[in-house]
Amino acid sequence: MSISGTQIKFGTDGWRGVIGDVFTFENVGIVSQAIAEWITHHTNPVDGVKSVCIGYDNRFLSQEFAEIVSCVFAANGIKVILSDTSIPTPALSFGVTRKKSVAGIMITASHNPGKFNGIKIKTAQGGAAGKDITDVVESFLHKTPVKKNELDQSKKDGSITLHDFKVEYVKFIRNYVDFKKIKSAKFKVIQDVMHGSGRDLMQQILKGTQIRLELIRTDVNPSFEGGKPEPVAEYLQQLIGRMKKEKWDLGLVLDGDADRVAAVEPGGKFISPQKILGLLILHLVRNRGLNGGVVKTLCGTTMIDHIAKKLNLKLYETPVGFKYISDLMVTQNIVAGGEEAGGMGLPNYIPERDGSLSGLLLLEMMVYQKKNIKQLLEQMEKEFGAYFYERLDLTIDRRACDLNKIKTIPELLGKKVVNVKDFDGVKLTCADESWLMFRPSGTEPLVRIYSEAKSLKKAKDLIAFGRKFLEAAL
Repeated sequence: MSISGTQIKFGTDGWRGVIGDVFTFENVGIVSQAIAEWITHHTNPVDGVKSVCIGYDNRFLSQEFAEIVSCVFAANGIKVILSDTSIPTPALSFGVTRKKSVAGIMITASHNPGKFNGIKIKTAQGGAAGKDITDVVESFLHKTPVKKNELDQSKKDGSITLHDFKVEYVKFIRNYVDFKKIKSAKFKVIQDVMHGSGRDLMQQILKGTQIRLELIRTDVNPSFEGGKPEPVAEYLQQLIGRMKKEKWDLGLVLDGDADRVAAVEPGGKFISPQKILGLLILHLVRNRGLNGGVVKTLCGTTMIDHIAKKLNLKLYETPVGFKYISDLMVTQNIVAGGEEAGGMGLPNYIPERDGSLSGLLLLEMMVYQKKNIKQLLEQMEKEFGAYFYERLDLTIDRRACDLNKIKTIPELLGKKVVNVKDFDGVKLTCADESWLMFRPSGTEPLVRIYSEAKSLKKAKDLIAFGRKFLEAAL
Protein backbone atom coordinates (compact mmCIF):
# COMPACT_ATOMS: atom_id res chain seq x y z
CA MET A 1 0.00 0.00 0.00
CA SER A 2 1.44 3.36 -1.00
CA ILE A 3 1.73 6.04 1.66
CA SER A 4 3.04 9.48 0.71
CA GLY A 5 4.99 7.98 -2.19
CA THR A 6 6.56 5.32 0.00
CA GLN A 7 5.91 1.62 0.36
CA ILE A 8 4.92 0.12 3.70
CA LYS A 9 5.67 -3.57 3.61
CA PHE A 10 6.30 -6.07 6.38
CA GLY A 11 9.51 -7.98 5.71
CA THR A 12 11.29 -10.93 7.28
CA ASP A 13 10.78 -9.58 10.79
CA GLY A 14 8.39 -6.65 10.88
CA TRP A 15 8.13 -3.29 9.15
CA ARG A 16 11.19 -1.03 9.19
CA GLY A 17 12.03 2.33 7.70
CA VAL A 18 14.24 5.39 8.01
CA ILE A 19 13.04 7.70 10.79
CA GLY A 20 11.55 10.90 9.37
CA ASP A 21 11.39 9.46 5.85
CA VAL A 22 9.19 6.35 5.88
CA PHE A 23 9.04 5.77 9.61
CA THR A 24 7.10 8.89 10.64
CA PHE A 25 4.52 9.62 13.33
CA GLU A 26 1.85 9.78 10.62
CA ASN A 27 2.79 6.44 9.06
CA VAL A 28 3.14 4.74 12.43
CA GLY A 29 -0.40 5.90 13.17
CA ILE A 30 -1.65 4.45 9.87
CA VAL A 31 0.09 1.12 10.48
CA SER A 32 -1.19 1.07 14.07
CA GLN A 33 -4.76 1.52 12.84
CA ALA A 34 -4.29 -1.38 10.42
CA ILE A 35 -2.93 -3.58 13.22
CA ALA A 36 -5.87 -2.53 15.40
CA GLU A 37 -8.26 -3.65 12.65
CA TRP A 38 -6.54 -7.04 12.52
CA ILE A 39 -6.78 -7.35 16.31
CA THR A 40 -10.45 -6.33 16.28
CA HIS A 41 -11.54 -8.67 13.49
CA HIS A 42 -9.10 -11.59 13.66
CA THR A 43 -8.17 -12.30 17.30
CA ASN A 44 -10.12 -13.86 20.13
CA PRO A 45 -10.28 -12.15 23.54
CA VAL A 46 -9.08 -13.86 26.71
CA ASP A 47 -11.58 -13.62 29.59
CA GLY A 48 -13.63 -11.21 27.50
CA VAL A 49 -10.80 -8.66 27.14
CA LYS A 50 -8.54 -7.90 24.19
CA SER A 51 -5.27 -6.61 25.57
CA VAL A 52 -1.98 -5.93 23.78
CA CYS A 53 1.49 -5.58 25.33
CA ILE A 54 3.66 -2.83 23.86
CA GLY A 55 7.42 -2.39 24.33
CA TYR A 56 10.24 -0.37 22.82
CA ASP A 57 14.04 -0.30 22.59
CA ASN A 58 16.64 2.48 23.00
CA ARG A 59 16.36 3.91 19.48
CA PHE A 60 15.60 7.54 18.71
CA LEU A 61 11.91 8.29 19.51
CA SER A 62 11.09 4.63 20.23
CA GLN A 63 9.14 5.55 23.36
CA GLU A 64 7.17 8.22 21.50
CA PHE A 65 6.34 5.80 18.68
CA ALA A 66 5.21 3.22 21.26
CA GLU A 67 2.93 5.84 22.80
CA ILE A 68 1.35 6.59 19.41
CA VAL A 69 0.61 2.88 18.88
CA SER A 70 -0.85 2.74 22.38
CA CYS A 71 -3.13 5.73 21.79
CA VAL A 72 -4.42 4.32 18.50
CA PHE A 73 -5.16 0.95 20.11
CA ALA A 74 -6.91 2.62 23.05
CA ALA A 75 -9.13 4.58 20.65
CA ASN A 76 -10.08 1.28 19.03
CA GLY A 77 -11.20 -0.26 22.31
CA ILE A 78 -8.09 -2.37 22.85
CA LYS A 79 -6.63 -2.47 26.36
CA VAL A 80 -2.95 -1.49 26.28
CA ILE A 81 -0.21 -2.70 28.65
CA LEU A 82 2.69 -0.35 27.89
CA SER A 83 6.22 -0.92 29.14
CA ASP A 84 7.41 1.67 31.64
CA THR A 85 10.93 1.61 30.16
CA SER A 86 12.92 0.26 27.22
CA ILE A 87 13.06 -3.54 27.24
CA PRO A 88 14.44 -6.47 25.23
CA THR A 89 12.12 -7.96 22.63
CA PRO A 90 12.06 -11.36 24.41
CA ALA A 91 10.91 -9.66 27.62
CA LEU A 92 7.99 -8.19 25.69
CA SER A 93 7.20 -11.55 24.04
CA PHE A 94 7.32 -13.31 27.41
CA GLY A 95 5.05 -10.63 28.86
CA VAL A 96 2.45 -11.27 26.15
CA THR A 97 2.06 -14.85 27.37
CA ARG A 98 2.01 -13.90 31.04
CA LYS A 99 -0.61 -11.20 30.52
CA LYS A 100 -2.67 -13.48 28.25
CA SER A 101 -2.72 -10.76 25.62
CA VAL A 102 -3.89 -11.32 22.06
CA ALA A 103 -0.72 -9.78 20.63
CA GLY A 104 2.42 -7.81 21.34
CA ILE A 105 3.98 -4.82 19.56
CA MET A 106 7.69 -4.06 19.82
CA ILE A 107 9.11 -0.77 18.53
CA THR A 108 12.57 -1.70 17.29
CA ALA A 109 14.64 -1.99 14.14
CA SER A 110 16.73 -4.73 15.74
CA HIS A 111 20.25 -4.66 14.25
CA ASN A 112 19.67 -1.95 11.61
CA PRO A 113 21.63 1.36 11.73
CA GLY A 114 20.45 4.11 14.05
CA LYS A 115 18.53 5.99 11.37
CA PHE A 116 16.03 3.12 11.21
CA ASN A 117 13.15 2.17 13.44
CA GLY A 118 10.46 -0.46 13.08
CA ILE A 119 7.49 -2.41 14.37
CA LYS A 120 7.49 -6.11 15.20
CA ILE A 121 4.18 -7.90 15.75
CA LYS A 122 4.10 -10.78 18.25
CA THR A 123 1.40 -13.43 18.45
CA ALA A 124 -0.46 -14.47 21.60
CA GLN A 125 2.15 -17.24 21.98
CA GLY A 126 4.97 -14.68 21.96
CA GLY A 127 6.31 -15.67 18.56
CA ALA A 128 6.85 -13.56 15.45
CA ALA A 129 3.78 -12.85 13.35
CA GLY A 130 3.87 -14.77 10.09
CA LYS A 131 2.95 -13.67 6.60
CA ASP A 132 -0.61 -14.86 7.18
CA ILE A 133 -0.95 -12.09 9.78
CA THR A 134 1.13 -9.34 8.17
CA ASP A 135 -0.71 -9.77 4.86
CA VAL A 136 -4.00 -9.15 6.68
CA VAL A 137 -2.52 -6.09 8.41
CA GLU A 138 -1.34 -4.70 5.06
CA SER A 139 -4.81 -5.25 3.61
CA PHE A 140 -6.24 -2.88 6.26
CA LEU A 141 -3.89 0.01 5.44
CA HIS A 142 -5.92 3.13 4.52
CA LYS A 143 -9.22 1.28 4.93
CA THR A 144 -10.20 3.13 8.11
CA PRO A 145 -9.35 6.67 9.30
CA VAL A 146 -6.82 6.67 12.12
CA LYS A 147 -8.42 6.97 15.54
CA LYS A 148 -6.23 8.16 18.39
CA ASN A 149 -6.90 9.02 22.03
CA GLU A 150 -4.87 11.36 24.23
CA LEU A 151 -2.11 9.62 26.19
CA ASP A 152 -2.71 11.26 29.57
CA GLN A 153 -6.46 10.71 29.45
CA SER A 154 -5.98 7.09 28.40
CA LYS A 155 -3.71 6.53 31.39
CA LYS A 156 -6.30 8.13 33.69
CA ASP A 157 -9.20 6.04 32.42
CA GLY A 158 -7.15 2.83 32.50
CA SER A 159 -7.23 2.04 28.80
CA ILE A 160 -3.41 2.37 28.87
CA THR A 161 -1.54 1.03 31.89
CA LEU A 162 2.20 1.10 32.50
CA HIS A 163 3.92 -2.16 33.41
CA ASP A 164 7.40 -3.39 34.38
CA PHE A 165 7.96 -6.38 32.10
CA LYS A 166 11.45 -7.02 33.44
CA VAL A 167 10.49 -8.40 36.86
CA GLU A 168 8.75 -11.59 35.73
CA TYR A 169 11.18 -12.02 32.85
CA VAL A 170 14.24 -11.96 35.11
CA LYS A 171 12.53 -14.30 37.58
CA PHE A 172 11.72 -16.81 34.83
CA ILE A 173 15.25 -16.77 33.38
CA ARG A 174 16.80 -17.28 36.83
CA ASN A 175 14.57 -20.34 37.25
CA TYR A 176 15.27 -21.61 33.72
CA VAL A 177 19.05 -21.84 34.12
CA ASP A 178 20.63 -24.23 36.60
CA PHE A 179 21.17 -21.49 39.15
CA LYS A 180 22.44 -23.86 41.83
CA LYS A 181 25.30 -24.99 39.61
CA ILE A 182 26.08 -21.53 38.30
CA LYS A 183 25.92 -19.86 41.71
CA SER A 184 29.29 -21.08 42.97
CA ALA A 185 31.13 -21.02 39.62
CA LYS A 186 33.90 -18.47 39.29
CA PHE A 187 34.11 -17.88 35.58
CA LYS A 188 34.85 -14.38 34.30
CA VAL A 189 32.36 -13.05 31.74
CA ILE A 190 32.29 -9.76 29.86
CA GLN A 191 29.19 -8.72 27.91
CA ASP A 192 28.76 -6.03 25.24
CA VAL A 193 25.13 -4.87 25.11
CA MET A 194 25.86 -2.58 22.12
CA HIS A 195 23.89 0.37 23.59
CA GLY A 196 20.77 -1.78 23.32
CA SER A 197 17.80 -2.47 25.55
CA GLY A 198 19.50 -5.48 27.19
CA ARG A 199 21.34 -2.98 29.40
CA ASP A 200 21.91 -4.43 32.91
CA LEU A 201 19.63 -7.48 32.66
CA MET A 202 22.48 -10.00 32.80
CA GLN A 203 23.62 -8.34 36.01
CA GLN A 204 20.14 -8.76 37.51
CA ILE A 205 19.93 -12.40 36.42
CA LEU A 206 23.35 -13.35 37.82
CA LYS A 207 22.90 -11.45 41.09
CA GLY A 208 23.95 -13.64 44.01
CA THR A 209 26.41 -15.76 42.00
CA GLN A 210 30.21 -15.72 42.10
CA ILE A 211 30.41 -15.11 38.36
CA ARG A 212 32.57 -12.06 37.71
CA LEU A 213 30.55 -10.06 35.20
CA GLU A 214 31.43 -6.81 33.47
CA LEU A 215 29.08 -5.00 31.10
CA ILE A 216 30.25 -2.59 28.41
CA ARG A 217 28.37 -0.06 26.24
CA THR A 218 25.33 -0.01 28.50
CA ASP A 219 24.59 3.68 27.89
CA VAL A 220 21.84 4.86 25.56
CA ASN A 221 23.36 5.94 22.24
CA PRO A 222 20.76 6.04 19.43
CA SER A 223 23.46 6.50 16.79
CA PHE A 224 25.24 3.33 17.96
CA GLU A 225 28.56 5.13 17.53
CA GLY A 226 27.89 5.47 13.82
CA GLY A 227 27.67 1.71 13.34
CA LYS A 228 24.95 -0.87 13.86
CA PRO A 229 23.92 -2.81 16.99
CA GLU A 230 24.56 -6.00 15.07
CA PRO A 231 26.50 -8.79 16.82
CA VAL A 232 29.15 -9.30 14.13
CA ALA A 233 32.91 -8.90 14.49
CA GLU A 234 33.00 -5.61 12.56
CA TYR A 235 31.17 -3.78 15.38
CA LEU A 236 32.78 -5.55 18.33
CA GLN A 237 36.32 -4.24 18.31
CA GLN A 238 36.20 -3.03 21.93
CA LEU A 239 35.11 -6.43 23.22
CA ILE A 240 37.51 -8.32 20.95
CA GLY A 241 40.35 -6.07 22.15
CA ARG A 242 39.49 -6.74 25.80
CA MET A 243 39.34 -10.50 25.16
CA LYS A 244 42.79 -10.33 23.54
CA LYS A 245 44.46 -8.36 26.33
CA GLU A 246 42.65 -9.58 29.45
CA LYS A 247 41.80 -12.92 31.01
CA TRP A 248 38.11 -13.61 30.41
CA ASP A 249 36.51 -17.03 30.05
CA LEU A 250 33.66 -15.84 27.84
CA GLY A 251 32.69 -12.72 25.92
CA LEU A 252 28.97 -12.32 25.18
CA VAL A 253 27.15 -9.91 22.89
CA LEU A 254 23.53 -8.77 22.54
CA ASP A 255 22.09 -6.91 19.58
CA GLY A 256 19.99 -3.74 19.79
CA ASP A 257 16.82 -5.39 21.13
CA ALA A 258 18.63 -8.27 22.86
CA ASP A 259 17.02 -11.12 20.96
CA ARG A 260 20.25 -12.20 19.27
CA VAL A 261 23.54 -13.46 20.68
CA ALA A 262 27.17 -13.64 19.63
CA ALA A 263 30.29 -14.60 21.54
CA VAL A 264 34.04 -14.11 21.63
CA GLU A 265 36.52 -16.65 22.95
CA PRO A 266 39.64 -16.04 25.05
CA GLY A 267 42.27 -14.58 22.73
CA GLY A 268 39.73 -12.43 20.89
CA LYS A 269 38.40 -14.80 18.21
CA PHE A 270 34.80 -14.15 17.19
CA ILE A 271 32.55 -17.20 17.55
CA SER A 272 30.09 -17.69 14.74
CA PRO A 273 26.45 -18.00 15.88
CA GLN A 274 26.44 -21.22 13.85
CA LYS A 275 28.87 -22.71 16.36
CA ILE A 276 26.83 -21.33 19.25
CA LEU A 277 23.82 -23.28 18.00
CA GLY A 278 25.93 -26.44 17.87
CA LEU A 279 27.10 -25.94 21.45
CA LEU A 280 23.56 -25.27 22.68
CA ILE A 281 22.26 -28.47 21.06
CA LEU A 282 25.08 -30.53 22.59
CA HIS A 283 24.51 -28.99 26.01
CA LEU A 284 20.74 -29.40 26.03
CA VAL A 285 20.89 -33.01 24.82
CA ARG A 286 23.99 -34.37 26.57
CA ASN A 287 24.01 -32.36 29.78
CA ARG A 288 20.31 -31.63 30.28
CA GLY A 289 18.98 -34.86 28.78
CA LEU A 290 16.52 -33.27 26.34
CA ASN A 291 15.37 -34.87 23.10
CA GLY A 292 13.48 -33.77 20.01
CA GLY A 293 14.21 -31.99 16.75
CA VAL A 294 16.65 -29.25 15.82
CA VAL A 295 16.11 -26.43 13.33
CA LYS A 296 18.51 -24.53 11.14
CA THR A 297 17.91 -22.14 8.27
CA LEU A 298 18.98 -22.76 4.68
CA CYS A 299 22.19 -20.79 5.24
CA GLY A 300 23.00 -22.74 8.41
CA THR A 301 26.21 -24.67 8.93
CA THR A 302 26.60 -28.28 7.78
CA MET A 303 27.96 -29.04 11.27
CA ILE A 304 24.37 -29.03 12.58
CA ASP A 305 23.52 -31.84 10.13
CA HIS A 306 26.31 -33.97 11.58
CA ILE A 307 25.39 -33.19 15.19
CA ALA A 308 21.75 -34.06 14.54
CA LYS A 309 22.71 -37.32 12.86
CA LYS A 310 25.05 -38.44 15.65
CA LEU A 311 22.58 -37.52 18.40
CA ASN A 312 19.70 -39.12 16.46
CA LEU A 313 17.73 -35.86 16.32
CA LYS A 314 15.32 -34.93 13.54
CA LEU A 315 16.68 -32.02 11.49
CA TYR A 316 14.43 -29.32 10.04
CA GLU A 317 15.70 -26.80 7.48
CA THR A 318 13.74 -23.57 6.94
CA PRO A 319 13.95 -20.35 4.92
CA VAL A 320 15.83 -17.46 6.56
CA GLY A 321 13.73 -15.69 9.18
CA PHE A 322 13.08 -16.73 12.74
CA LYS A 323 9.30 -16.85 12.23
CA TYR A 324 9.81 -20.14 10.34
CA ILE A 325 11.70 -21.58 13.30
CA SER A 326 9.06 -20.13 15.62
CA ASP A 327 6.29 -21.96 13.75
CA LEU A 328 8.07 -25.29 14.22
CA MET A 329 8.63 -24.59 17.91
CA VAL A 330 4.86 -24.26 18.31
CA THR A 331 3.95 -27.45 16.42
CA GLN A 332 6.93 -29.76 17.09
CA ASN A 333 9.11 -30.86 19.99
CA ILE A 334 12.22 -28.78 19.32
CA VAL A 335 15.41 -28.94 21.39
CA ALA A 336 16.88 -25.83 19.77
CA GLY A 337 16.57 -23.80 16.61
CA GLY A 338 18.82 -21.07 15.33
CA GLU A 339 19.58 -18.70 12.49
CA GLU A 340 22.94 -17.59 11.19
CA ALA A 341 22.38 -14.06 12.49
CA GLY A 342 22.43 -15.23 16.12
CA GLY A 343 18.76 -15.76 16.93
CA MET A 344 18.33 -18.90 19.05
CA GLY A 345 15.05 -20.55 20.06
CA LEU A 346 15.07 -22.72 23.17
CA PRO A 347 12.74 -25.38 24.61
CA ASN A 348 10.07 -24.96 27.30
CA TYR A 349 9.90 -21.24 26.65
CA ILE A 350 8.28 -18.82 24.19
CA PRO A 351 8.77 -19.63 20.47
CA GLU A 352 11.07 -16.65 20.08
CA ARG A 353 14.74 -15.70 20.10
CA ASP A 354 16.46 -14.72 23.32
CA GLY A 355 20.05 -13.49 23.32
CA SER A 356 20.39 -13.33 27.11
CA LEU A 357 19.12 -16.86 27.73
CA SER A 358 21.29 -18.25 24.92
CA GLY A 359 24.37 -16.65 26.47
CA LEU A 360 23.46 -17.96 29.91
CA LEU A 361 23.16 -21.50 28.56
CA LEU A 362 26.67 -21.19 27.12
CA LEU A 363 27.84 -20.20 30.59
CA GLU A 364 25.86 -23.09 32.08
CA MET A 365 27.58 -25.48 29.66
CA MET A 366 30.96 -24.17 30.81
CA VAL A 367 29.94 -24.81 34.41
CA TYR A 368 28.70 -28.33 33.68
CA GLN A 369 31.89 -29.30 31.84
CA LYS A 370 34.32 -27.12 33.82
CA LYS A 371 35.81 -25.66 30.63
CA ASN A 372 35.94 -22.18 29.12
CA ILE A 373 34.22 -21.46 25.82
CA LYS A 374 37.38 -21.96 23.76
CA GLN A 375 37.89 -25.44 25.17
CA LEU A 376 34.26 -26.35 24.46
CA LEU A 377 34.63 -25.22 20.86
CA GLU A 378 37.81 -27.22 20.38
CA GLN A 379 36.06 -30.27 21.79
CA MET A 380 33.08 -29.86 19.43
CA GLU A 381 35.24 -29.36 16.35
CA LYS A 382 37.38 -32.37 17.21
CA GLU A 383 34.24 -34.51 17.24
CA PHE A 384 32.31 -33.00 14.32
CA GLY A 385 34.91 -31.26 12.20
CA ALA A 386 35.82 -27.62 11.70
CA TYR A 387 33.72 -25.50 9.34
CA PHE A 388 34.52 -21.96 8.30
CA TYR A 389 31.59 -19.68 7.61
CA GLU A 390 31.65 -16.32 5.83
CA ARG A 391 29.03 -13.73 4.87
CA LEU A 392 29.13 -10.59 2.73
CA ASP A 393 26.35 -8.01 2.43
CA LEU A 394 26.39 -6.19 -0.92
CA THR A 395 24.44 -2.95 -1.21
CA ILE A 396 23.18 -3.46 -4.74
CA ASP A 397 19.87 -3.52 -6.56
CA ARG A 398 18.07 -6.77 -5.73
CA ARG A 399 17.32 -7.16 -9.44
CA ALA A 400 21.04 -7.75 -10.03
CA CYS A 401 20.61 -11.05 -8.21
CA ASP A 402 19.30 -13.21 -11.08
CA LEU A 403 18.34 -16.35 -9.18
CA ASN A 404 17.62 -18.34 -12.34
CA LYS A 405 21.09 -17.60 -13.69
CA ILE A 406 22.67 -18.51 -10.36
CA LYS A 407 20.94 -21.92 -10.39
CA THR A 408 22.78 -22.81 -13.60
CA ILE A 409 26.30 -22.32 -12.17
CA PRO A 410 27.92 -25.73 -12.86
CA GLU A 411 30.87 -25.61 -10.48
CA LEU A 412 32.45 -23.61 -7.64
CA LEU A 413 36.22 -23.19 -7.63
CA GLY A 414 36.68 -26.33 -9.69
CA LYS A 415 34.26 -28.45 -7.64
CA LYS A 416 31.08 -29.70 -9.30
CA VAL A 417 27.80 -28.44 -7.85
CA VAL A 418 25.88 -31.53 -6.71
CA ASN A 419 22.86 -29.94 -5.03
CA VAL A 420 20.80 -26.79 -5.60
CA LYS A 421 18.19 -25.51 -3.14
CA ASP A 422 16.04 -22.53 -4.07
CA PHE A 423 13.27 -22.21 -1.50
CA ASP A 424 14.89 -19.03 -0.17
CA GLY A 425 17.44 -17.49 -2.51
CA VAL A 426 19.74 -20.07 -4.09
CA LYS A 427 22.19 -22.39 -2.32
CA LEU A 428 24.79 -24.34 -4.31
CA THR A 429 26.51 -27.27 -2.59
CA CYS A 430 29.52 -29.29 -3.76
CA ALA A 431 30.52 -32.87 -2.95
CA ASP A 432 33.16 -31.72 -0.44
CA GLU A 433 30.36 -30.02 1.59
CA SER A 434 31.52 -26.53 0.61
CA TRP A 435 28.64 -24.28 -0.43
CA LEU A 436 27.73 -20.80 -1.65
CA MET A 437 24.38 -19.06 -1.22
CA PHE A 438 22.84 -15.87 -2.62
CA ARG A 439 19.83 -14.29 -0.91
CA PRO A 440 18.24 -10.85 -1.38
CA SER A 441 17.51 -9.33 2.05
CA GLY A 442 13.90 -9.11 3.19
CA THR A 443 14.46 -5.95 5.26
CA GLU A 444 17.26 -3.96 3.56
CA PRO A 445 18.41 -3.07 -0.01
CA LEU A 446 21.06 -5.79 0.14
CA VAL A 447 22.01 -9.08 -1.43
CA ARG A 448 23.65 -11.39 1.08
CA ILE A 449 26.27 -13.90 0.01
CA TYR A 450 27.03 -16.80 2.35
CA SER A 451 29.66 -19.50 2.13
CA GLU A 452 31.05 -22.38 4.14
CA ALA A 453 34.03 -24.67 3.64
CA LYS A 454 36.48 -26.77 5.61
CA SER A 455 39.15 -24.08 5.33
CA LEU A 456 38.91 -20.35 5.93
CA LYS A 457 40.71 -19.61 2.67
CA LYS A 458 38.18 -21.55 0.63
CA ALA A 459 35.24 -19.93 2.42
CA LYS A 460 36.69 -16.50 1.60
CA ASP A 461 37.43 -17.54 -1.99
CA LEU A 462 33.82 -18.65 -2.42
CA ILE A 463 32.62 -15.24 -1.21
CA ALA A 464 34.97 -13.55 -3.68
CA PHE A 465 33.58 -15.76 -6.47
CA GLY A 466 30.04 -14.82 -5.48
CA ARG A 467 30.82 -11.11 -5.36
CA LYS A 468 32.49 -11.20 -8.77
CA PHE A 469 29.51 -13.06 -10.21
CA LEU A 470 27.02 -10.47 -8.93
CA GLU A 471 29.11 -7.45 -9.90
CA ALA A 472 29.46 -8.85 -13.43
CA ALA A 473 25.67 -8.87 -13.65
CA LEU A 474 25.40 -5.12 -12.93
